[in-house]
Amino acid sequence: MTYPKSFEELMECFKMLPGIGNKGAERMAYHMLDMDALSVQRFANAMIDFKKNIHHCKICGHICEGDTCEICQDPERDHSMICVVESPKDVFAMEKLKEYHGLYHVLGGTISIMDGITADDLNIDSLFKRINEQTKEVIIATNPTREGETTALYLAKLLDQMGVNVSRIANGLPVGSSLDYADDLTLLRSFEGRQKI
Repeated sequence: MTYPKSFEELMECFKMLPGIGNKGAERMAYHMLDMDALSVQRFANAMIDFKKNIHHCKICGHICEGDTCEICQDPERDHSMICVVESPKDVFAMEKLKEYHGLYHVLGGTISIMDGITADDLNIDSLFKRINEQTKEVIIATNPTREGETTALYLAKLLDQMGVNVSRIANGLPVGSSLDYADDLTLLRSFEGRQKI
């Protein structure tokens, strides 16, 4: 016996999300079935509003609802430091520490030859345009994966040619892990132990 067409379609949509397989999609569809119509409408509206209102900051690539994010707009931030991360999730992970007060630059991924992602596919050109005489340090905080290391070395080489002081967060993070999964203390120690590369 098969599910009704609308039920199947909802399950297929849930399976588009990372980490959701058949069982998880089925569970979520049954949960939606038990929700009242107002809650389902709120859920649907939230997804539509999210897609319509969330953009990437035109300066750093972080997520925001306007043209620029609140970090880029904050005059209290240290504009002489730029921390380069892979995704907006990493910005939120770093901000939880409340220790870093500089700016960010979100690459939107990493260089991955296996996946056909090159430097041209990332938000790299705008990083170089942001570098000026005020920039004292660029901290590369890509994840400690093969792709993250490749990206870090690529950026370090180009930034070094520009005469910029470049550092890399220390490897207090396990290899193969992501910044957003690290506990606060590990992330803080990695950040404090960054080294020039």
